Amino acid sequence: MPNKRMRWVFLTTSVGLGLALAILLIHPATPAFSFSPSPAFAAFAQNQTQIADVAERVLPSVVNIASTRRVKVGRRAPFHPFFGGPRQPHQQLQRGQGSGVIISSDGYVVTNNHVVKGATEVKVTLHDKRRYDATVVGTDPKSDLAVLRLKGAKNLRPLPFGSSTKLRLGDIVLAVGNPFGIGQTVTMGIVSAKGRSNMGIVDYEDFIQTDAAINPGNSGGALVNLKGELIGINTAILSRSGGYQGIGFAIPSKMAQPIVNSLRRSGKVVRGYLGVMIQDTTPELSKAMGLPSTAGVLISDVVPGGPAHKAGVRRGDFVTRINGQAVDSSARLRNLVAGSGSGKTLAISLWRKGKTLTITATSGTLPTKVAAGAFNPRRSPGQPALRSGLEIAPLSPTMRRRHNIPTKVRRGVVISSIKPGSKAAQVGLRRGDVILEANQVKITNVRRFSNLYAASKGSVLTLVYRQGSTFFVLLPK
Repeated sequence: MPNKRMRWVFLTTSVGLGLALAILLIHPATPAFSFSPSPAFAAFAQNQTQIADVAERVLPSVVNIASTRRVKVGRRAPFHPFFGGPRQPHQQLQRGQGSGVIISSDGYVVTNNHVVKGATEVKVTLHDKRRYDATVVGTDPKSDLAVLRLKGAKNLRPLPFGSSTKLRLGDIVLAVGNPFGIGQTVTMGIVSAKGRSNMGIVDYEDFIQTDAAINPGNSGGALVNLKGELIGINTAILSRSGGYQGIGFAIPSKMAQPIVNSLRRSGKVVRGYLGVMIQDTTPELSKAMGLPSTAGVLISDVVPGGPAHKAGVRRGDFVTRINGQAVDSSARLRNLVAGSGSGKTLAISLWRKGKTLTITATSGTLPTKVAAGAFNPRRSPGQPALRSGLEIAPLSPTMRRRHNIPTKVRRGVVISSIKPGSKAAQVGLRRGDVILEANQVKITNVRRFSNLYAASKGSVLTLVYRQGSTFFVLLPK
């Protein structure tokens, strides 16, 4: 049986990847019938000349990137004439192919971080076959972007940035790159979706989804509108086969442009920081907490001494806007705060205990070792069960040592066991989690939690501590 599991495929090719091209020879034949073109086909025919003109303008601004990196592999050391010896690591050269976009006449190029990650040598080939050595100016793994500088380049043709915020679903877009290393290719499609996040590709996601055909080797290439403007950097595809299956993702220009500018200036990206843990809500969780809707983001924890704490943000606040911009998901809030930079004033509109408030905070600088800061509970189909599938124990010294629970967690009960596939497991709870509250009542011992759990007519709203932060979970009975 073939493996039908979907997987993410970054769009970089390597020499080690085998490539088989199936060529279909289609012979002309006299049609046996005639047909009237559909409105969609007629619209395409009207745009055909314009599309060719756009492609002609864009192609000189898209480049091929060849990278070389050293990787450690194992080999047999001479030891025995028949069986060999132990495997010892050695270095081997690995070559890869990707794409990039010229963004300045003096040789700056934007591409994906994974195209040049760990590269010891980068060479760039232009549309007219000129070749340049390139240096890596800066990389940003959190968004998968990188900026290169071509040595000695001048009078190049840059591609102007366009506005990805003005894109509408159904807009025609072109993807330009070097798929499978076969040479520059232009494909056409539409904008299938906007604002794709929580895809698990990188830390900061706000992808444009398109059905324009993109494949390995297109990484770092251009997604352009019919004005010939750069509105996205092609990054990844969702595929069962490893090749194009109609779902591709590009980093939008509204996210890419400030990151690229920062990398050009300083070789790094400085992101804004609030010091909060956040999570999306469900209709059930919103109802249990008395929230006005699900169109917002729940503050599940506040870092002591952080910008949000200093401004007066509290656990349980429900954020709806940042600087007047709607916040409808944790990814959106992260992107807005991070994109604001450090030392910026943030007007946070939130809902707290039936009242709408606006709190002003000053963003800090995102520490390099801080996680993305969101809890996303598992969403699995419910299974018939009489119990939630967990066992709890007192917060004893033994439990503290076993699960590395710090002394600052002074109360609560510990999840000592959890049944795989149970309702508790399905909502994301784990062994070693500490339940601090049940239905907004503080938990001091096992009996108190058991009584609250038994008395609850429906699911139990729990506040859970895990690895330094807290979050809310609706525990089904």
